[in-house]
Amino acid sequence: MSTIKLTLEYDGTAYAGWQRQPDQPTIQAAVETAIFGVTQITVPVIGAGRTDAGVHALGQVASFRIDRDMTPRQWTRALNAHLPESIVVRSVELMPDSFHARHSAKGKLYEYHILNRPERPAVERAYWWHIHQPLDDVAMSTAGNTFIGVHDFSSFQTQPTDNNDPICHLQRFTVVREGHRLRIEVYADRFLKQMIRSIVGTLLEIGLGKRRAESLTAILNARDRSAAGKTAPPQGLFLVRVDYG
Repeated sequence: MSTIKLTLEYDGTAYAGWQRQPDQPTIQAAVETAIFGVTQITVPVIGAGRTDAGVHALGQVASFRIDRDMTPRQWTRALNAHLPESIVVRSVELMPDSFHARHSAKGKLYEYHILNRPERPAVERAYWWHIHQPLDDVAMSTAGNTFIGVHDFSSFQTQPTDNNDPICHLQRFTVVREGHRLRIEVYADRFLKQMIRSIVGTLLEIGLGKRRAESLTAILNARDRSAAGKTAPPQGLFLVRVDYG
């Protein structure tokens, strides 16, 4: 029995998220269907993160176990031949039996993209959140430092959720402006349901001058989702990388 690690890139626009759902297209279902197309064997695929509907990935990791002797190159070529154009296997690795895409992960890097200009986007509308009012990215960056460290992020977790542990160790938070584009980078050991989108929605209010940066400490301490801002839309969010070891 082989343990296979996949690194995936996908455009999540047309999908109802990672996790398989009845009567809706999902990334997990597409990958499992591709594996069946290659091997005629039905196997469950585990994702490192359950990305939401409309969320994209540049480096999602998935794993599965199967009784099939194939090289990484053979797996890559065969799976990509069975996957839709919106999903691609970037690499395949043969792993020890102990490897698990979700439980073995040590950290994840996400990016959120904001297009900050008066005119709405045409080509990039599926990959950027358009904000036409001017944003104070310096205030957003300064406020984001509040999140760094080990915190209870209950105020930024969407309900309902099956997660009973709201503690996350957020190790990196940066806001980078490149002309009209803002890129928010967040790295942590784990994330709660829609946590990044809730954080971005709250930071946006700071960038618009509707909320003070100092309020983030009180929001964290409240452990109440209603204390934070709205949830940012999914199209600006990308899972960039999952780290192991």
